[in-house]
Parts: sequence; structure tokens; C-alpha cells
Amino acid sequence: MMKTLQRLGKSLMLPVACLPAAGILMGIGYWIDQNVMSGLGDPNVVAFFLVKAGGAIIDNMAILFAIGVAVGMSKDQDGTSALAGLVSWLMTQTILSSAVVSVLTGAEANAAFGKINNQFIGIVSGLIGAFCYNKFKDTKLPDALAFFSGKRCVAIMAALMTLIVDIILFFAWPFIYGLLINLGEAIMSLGAVGVGIYTFLNRLLIPVGLHHALNSVFWFDVAGINDIARFWGTASAEGLQPGEAGMYMSGFFPVMMFGLPAAALAMYHTAKSNKKKVAAGLLFSGALCAFFTGVTEPLEFSFMFLAPVLYVIYALMCGIVAGITVLFPFRAGFWFSAGFVDWFFSFKAPNAMGGLLLIPIGLVTAVIFYIVFRVAIQALDLKTPGREDDDDTDAEMKVTLANDNYTEIARIVLEGLGGKDNITSADNCITRLRMEVKDRLLVDEKKIKSAGVAGVIRPGKNSVQIVIGPKVQFVADELKKML
Repeated sequence: MMKTLQRLGKSLMLPVACLPAAGILMGIGYWIDQNVMSGLGDPNVVAFFLVKAGGAIIDNMAILFAIGVAVGMSKDQDGTSALAGLVSWLMTQTILSSAVVSVLTGAEANAAFGKINNQFIGIVSGLIGAFCYNKFKDTKLPDALAFFSGKRCVAIMAALMTLIVDIILFFAWPFIYGLLINLGEAIMSLGAVGVGIYTFLNRLLIPVGLHHALNSVFWFDVAGINDIARFWGTASAEGLQPGEAGMYMSGFFPVMMFGLPAAALAMYHTAKSNKKKVAAGLLFSGALCAFFTGVTEPLEFSFMFLAPVLYVIYALMCGIVAGITVLFPFRAGFWFSAGFVDWFFSFKAPNAMGGLLLIPIGLVTAVIFYIVFRVAIQALDLKTPGREDDDDTDAEMKVTLANDNYTEIARIVLEGLGGKDNITSADNCITRLRMEVKDRLLVDEKKIKSAGVAGVIRPGKNSVQIVIGPKVQFVADELKKML
């Protein structure tokens, strides 16, 4: 289950990666003409064009989610899965539209069906497309129906499955929508405290990839909050008090641009002397990524599983910082994430406030993050990057292969593992191939060792680890080509 959730989280990053384009286009448009979408006077033509071009992406995020999840969750990321996900999404948008529901019930449709065009439905459609592709892509039909065999039947099966899911959603969606509304209203009613709770939960859910589902409640128009579109002026902010638009984005900027880089510095300073160089490459590249782009996963995943206690502390700190940040007259927004690029381009957004206030807020955040991380790591002896136990890792980094014919090594290893049909998953760490097999009895350790590898370790019933050394990536790449 955990692997599936993590894979879903990775799949969602595919459509989310489209958002920087929207942010840059709209940011440039608002720099040219801050009032371009206000309706006051004649807008600048270039600015209007750019803002509309960027808005076209965000307005269709649900479709992008359906396609992205379908591709990301399919076994070989074939385009057929994307088509199946799109078919599912289009069917759901029609069947569960307010107009169709009204005909089916003979009464006015529940307000929930007016919000069926959202990212949650996009994710569901994508999962249907991926499931049908993985299940039916190799289907063989009788000769009379042979044209629809294999990948041609995937979209058909997705349509049939969507009908079943839509019947369930017909009854369940009003209930689900009601829960989302209640959650959103409950948190909104808490003001800055609510922002802190949301941010804490957002970070806490990252390991399982469910933070995107939570984000959709606050950032998009699932529960009526629609913070991104309101901040950028693509949706009406009527009825909102000054500073309300952007509340659920602003608090991320001090964390991502200042807090996490400071945390990386603390982890570097607490790393063991003989491991500082290796830790530096990982931590500082992650810090630069967080600062400039707001992409935090490289840093977060570097310690969330090594030191889960520290990750919980980190999530709590994010919530506290976000809650305090929105008490200041500072509002910034993003299309992708809370990095320098989005902060810069949000200066001229309709609901931006006090952009330069981020600097003093961020500097204070950096000091706090550094102190808390350093104290927690040393006091609790947490195994952050560079502080791992001195086991076989150092020795394995000195391992050399018998030869540099990576293709041949991979071939022999695969044969020793029982062939590609016996492999359920293939991965690697710094020095080892990490394989999962169906039948452990088919594994021939003697054969594997004949490839010139340093050793074979079997930590679990169906797990096989092969010690390659620092050149493991080359062997892993060749091995994956053979699967």
C-alpha cells in the first residue's frame, strides 16, 4: 500500500510540473499591467495575452491530473493509459454534470455536482486509466473481435469501469464534497491557526504522497477556497477581506527559501567528518533546489526515513512558521511552489502584499530552523545524511568490479536472479542493487557472483541485495533496459 501511495505522489508531480509555465506567463503579464484582469480601462494586449495563456493551464488542471496520473501509474508509462484516463474524465464530466444529474433525479442537482470538474476527479480518472491499462493491455480476444485486442481494448474497459465508478460517485460525491467543505470551513474559521494546521498536515502527508489531495481543498476550487486562482485574479475574490487571498500559500515561502536551506546547513555541520563531503553534495544541491524552485522533496526525503522524529519536528515547525507569517502584511503566491522564482513573479499579482517582508521573516526562520535541527540531531543522535552508522557502506564505496562491461554484468546478474519474469521490482542505492523477486528459490547466488560483484545479501524472503560498489548506477541502468 505504501509503495502505491508513494508512486501516486510521484505521478502527481508530472501534471504539477506544468504549473511553472503558467506562473511565468502570468507573472510577466502582471508585471506589464497589474490591472490587466480588473476590468478597469483597456488592458495591455500583451499582458492580457500572457495572463490568459497561463490561465489556460491552471483552468485545465483536472484534465492534466487525469492524464498525468494515468501515465505515471501505468507499468510502462505508455500513452494508451493517458487516452484511457482522458476517456474516463470526459465521461465523468458529462454523466455527473448538474444538467444530467437534474434529468436523472427530476430535481435540481446538488451543488456538489457543480464542482465535479476538480483535481480529485482527475486523480480518480487517472487511476481508472492506469488500472485498465495494466490489467487489459495484453488481452487477447476471439478472431472476430481481434481488432480490439491488446491496447485497443484499454479505453473501452476504462469507459465501462468509469460507468461503475460514476454510479458510486452519484451517491457518494455529495457526501465527500460536504466533508471537504466542512474541513475547509473549519480550518478557515481558525484564521492563522488554521493556516498552521493546514501547513503541518501538508508536510506530514508528503511521505505517503497524499498532500496533493489536501492541497486541492485549499489551493483549488474543490471546497470554494480556490486560493491560487483568487490570489492571481483568475477567480473572483469578492467577499474576501484584504490579505485573505494567498493565506494558504504565503507561509511556505519562509520555509522553502530559508528554513530548509538552513536545515541542510545544520545537517552538514553535524555530519561525521569522514562523510561530510558525500553529505555536502546531497544537502547543498537540495538546498539550492528548495530556494530557487520550491521543490523540497530532495531534501525532505534525505532525512524523513532516516530520522522520522526529526521529520515530525520539521512538519510542526512548518505549521508554526506559516501561521505566524500570515499575521504579517505579507502575501505571495505560486503556481508551482514557494521558491525564489514564484516569489519574484508574484510581486505584481492582484492580491500580493509586502513582498520584501519575506526577507526579514525568512532570515529569522533560517536561524530558528538551524538551531532546532542542530540541537535535535545532536541531542537525539538522529541518523541524518552523513551520520549513518559506520557499517559496510565505507567498505562498499571502495569496491571495484571485475570489469567495466556493465551490460554483461547486468545480463549475468539477471540470469542469476531467475530471469526478468522473476523480478517484481528493481532499484539501487549508492552501492547496491536492491531487487525484489517472486520466487527466492530461483535465485542462484553463485551465478550472480560470477559477474564479478562483491557480494549477495538476502535481507528478506523475497529481497536480494547485490553489492556492486560506487558504479552501481551503470549496472542498474543496463539491468532496467533488460526488464
